[in-house]
Amino acid sequence: QVQLVESGGGLVQAGGSLRLSCVASGNIFSITAMGWYRQAPGKQRELVARIYSSGTTMYADSVKGRFTISRDNAKNTVYLQMNSLKPEDTARYYCVEAVYWGRGTQVTVSS
Repeated sequence: QVQLVESGGGLVQAGGSLRLSCVASGNIFSITAMGWYRQAPGKQRELVARIYSSGTTMYADSVKGRFTISRDNAKNTVYLQMNSLKPEDTARYYCVEAVYWGRGTQVTVSS
């Protein structure tokens, strides 16, 4: 099993920045890719960004150019740097690896 713990969410004004962190523990040797999903009230869950063990990254069109996903293998941590935040980025953000999900961290962007 893999345990994922997110942190770094909060309240920020539009145009601001936040950095989310996700620390993985457990059977981390099998991890090939990790991602960040988000879900806003009344909306479907969506994939925000993903990073593979090769370093390859992918992003949702809505966040391209504003968000950056990265990983620190020595710390078993994945980050999501979010810049130029918009009110529509307001959601609960989840760290995901295969079938394992963290509990999420809330991001609220005020206009």
